[in-house]
Amino acid sequence: MSFSATGSPQPVDEPVPGFAPEPLALLRPPGGLATATTALLALSGLYALLLTGTGLYLGSALRNGSYPDAGTEDGGTLPDTLMALAGLLEIPLLIVTAALFITWFHRVHHNALLLGRDAVTKSAAWAVGGWFVPFAFLRIPYKMAKEIWAASRLRGPDAAHRPVSTAPITTWWLVWITALFANRVFGILYDRADDAAGLATAATAAAVYGVVLLAASVLAIRFVRGLTAMQIAKAAQGPGPYAAE
Repeated sequence: MSFSATGSPQPVDEPVPGFAPEPLALLRPPGGLATATTALLALSGLYALLLTGTGLYLGSALRNGSYPDAGTEDGGTLPDTLMALAGLLEIPLLIVTAALFITWFHRVHHNALLLGRDAVTKSAAWAVGGWFVPFAFLRIPYKMAKEIWAASRLRGPDAAHRPVSTAPITTWWLVWITALFANRVFGILYDRADDAAGLATAATAAAVYGVVLLAASVLAIRFVRGLTAMQIAKAAQGPGPYAAE
């Protein structure tokens, strides 16, 4: 089946025995997954705002000497509690958001193989596995995202693909990588904090991480919505030159 502009499945005629099915009949609607992924990314953005505000408040309070015992073994102060809570909230949110995003990514990669096979160089397994390869995960998903984007471009009246900037992909990816490193820095500083000054530094790092995470969440939403819209629109165009490949 194909899908409409709303992402809903559209019935097609049964294939004639002895003939290969129309490639577009194998497309999988990305709209529902995109909506769920967007919702979780928005929730991540709200968490980032909370983390930024908390980090700024705690950093200021700790530097003013409001919690002299913070960060010590006998601390148990409000800053200690809030920083620990921020870490606990992030883990389940990250896991659920990542799982749904990768599921959506696998879905649009599957569609890209049908919408523009010449642009896609890696198998569907890499759409999932590429995110878990040490160090290589910094490059493989980005390259695949650009290929999926290229395969999903609309065709013009002359059947040629319309040029579409890949800036949304590059910007999102660079900011997301920055967020990963900012998270790592925050984690190291928090683990090493053994007094109020150390915890104040960690709180400031948390605020910086929150800002970068918020930007990454917004850019990821833009990427998800943009690519999903492209695939829905291209599917609506019907069979093109790729159908005979």
